[in-house]
Amino acid sequence: MLVTGKEILAHADKNKYAVGAFNMNNMEIIQAIAGAAQETQSPVIMQASQGAIKYAGIEYIAAMGKLVASKIDVPVVLHLDHGTDFEEIMACIRHGFSSVMIDASKYPLDKNIELTKEIVKIAHSVGVSVEAEIGKIGGTEDNISVDDAEATYTDPEEARIFVEETGVDSLAVAVGTAHGVYKGVPKLDFDRIEKINALVSVPLVLHGSSGVDYPSLEKAISKGIAKINIDTDIRAAFSGAVNAFTRENPNELDPRKILGPARQAMTEVIKEKMEVFGSCHQAWK
Repeated sequence: MLVTGKEILAHADKNKYAVGAFNMNNMEIIQAIAGAAQETQSPVIMQASQGAIKYAGIEYIAAMGKLVASKIDVPVVLHLDHGTDFEEIMACIRHGFSSVMIDASKYPLDKNIELTKEIVKIAHSVGVSVEAEIGKIGGTEDNISVDDAEATYTDPEEARIFVEETGVDSLAVAVGTAHGVYKGVPKLDFDRIEKINALVSVPLVLHGSSGVDYPSLEKAISKGIAKINIDTDIRAAFSGAVNAFTRENPNELDPRKILGPARQAMTEVIKEKMEVFGSCHQAWK
């Protein structure tokens, strides 16, 4: 069933687990997310970046996401990840996304608040929830790139002001993670997570979580993280399985045989994440 981000994260926050938010780019990834969620009975967020929408087309992404929500008996959110373009966000709302993210974190606080308030007003008027970001998370995701020098941690007091001024439903915070493949070992600022969580009234979101060790993710959840984004680990499982299959079967031309093992590999990775996040068997009807 299709639910809003606000609904799914309220349940996670109350029951002290985190919902996995998994990026989707094609049918096999969507099927892997759906299969893992159904098997583990996990509430799940299926999210598409602006790059994924450009690649697959918003009609395909929206239709497949809503189809999944109607076919599996767990709560599903169809979410726009890192929306930076007003028209793109509006298009997602028009096509039935139940949640959108406005990422204006590159701007000063006042401008971030101004842009976010505008999206919140429109989205809430049609029952769509809104995630926003304060602080700059390093790394690269699609066309959004923040180098190490530009990355800044979220200030707890600014987070409080931002949430109170904008009325957002969830807040992505910069606390030591990065998008893409890590060059070293990520170290999360747990004290910062705890301070932000004590000051704001909405669930917190951890971006760039692929590659973060599981004890750190579990501790982050205990400090207030309710949504954890995973993309790179899914891509790695996909490409690894495809590469292995084509090396062993260089003459195979059937895309179903090539992509089938990749879908299964992604499903196993996603199930493992759900177990770590504590979302297994948390689905409600």
